[in-house]
Amino acid sequence: MSALLLGPYRTLRLRRAPQWVEVRLSRPEARNAMSFEMVGELRALFAALDSPAGRAEVQAVVLRGDGGHFCSGGDVKDMRAALSAPLPSGRAEGRAERVRADALASANRGFGELLTAARACPQALIAALEGAVMGGGFGLACVADFAVARDDVTLALPEASLGLTPAQIAPFVAQRLGLPAARRLALTGLRLDAAAALRLGLVEEVCDSEEALAAALTRLLGAVSRCAPEARAHTKRLLARAVALGAEAGGDLDALLDDAALEFAAAARGGEGAQGMLAFIHKQPPPWQAAWGEGPRY
Repeated sequence: MSALLLGPYRTLRLRRAPQWVEVRLSRPEARNAMSFEMVGELRALFAALDSPAGRAEVQAVVLRGDGGHFCSGGDVKDMRAALSAPLPSGRAEGRAERVRADALASANRGFGELLTAARACPQALIAALEGAVMGGGFGLACVADFAVARDDVTLALPEASLGLTPAQIAPFVAQRLGLPAARRLALTGLRLDAAAALRLGLVEEVCDSEEALAAALTRLLGAVSRCAPEARAHTKRLLARAVALGAEAGGDLDALLDDAALEFAAAARGGEGAQGMLAFIHKQPPPWQAAWGEGPRY
């Protein structure tokens, strides 16, 4: 019996498979615009995936949208409702306290916490993009480890055209695409098609049908199945630290490489590295790949 409890959710639709799970944003009547409720449910989902049971039972997450669209951004109705909440009468001390005291700022910051959790999840996160990929949906695509797209996809950061800023999204877009591309997208609201997203490196592959998309997802899941769970999680953390190091003047590269060397040695002596090398010697699949059975099929 599974020890991992996912849900129940009202704005997400899940499909479990051996070693992976599909998560669909499911507000098709609103092109899967992210309500505050959806953001909360996604945060709960990623917290569960980062638990011991989540790490043991799920090695990949496919994130999609219902109804032919990935996500059209934040739910404007929820934002307008938050605007009606009274501002605190006293002045809160400290930046974090000011954010928590302001209902709209707090909700906005919660989306940033979702993006941080999604990027840091120990599983391989795969985004399958189609239709509208706007604002917060663009942010989710940027924190995925891999992304594939249907040829009908349209991506944009429209916040500035609404008199707003992509407050929680922009840093993740800049990290994924680089500052020049992020600046051009965020300051113009320029819409990207699938070919442009492929040229920018946001997506790995463009698919002209649902069948082609399913085949691309099957190939990605198969590639993920060959990699050890803890090695993948350590690698994701290592890359995130390397990116942060590059953004810091005088960052300590020696400390990063020392920590990486210790993790490498621990895995080789008695962890997944020892299992992988033994399986290679005996020409057998390693235990983490054998756990997928005959292999994943989307």
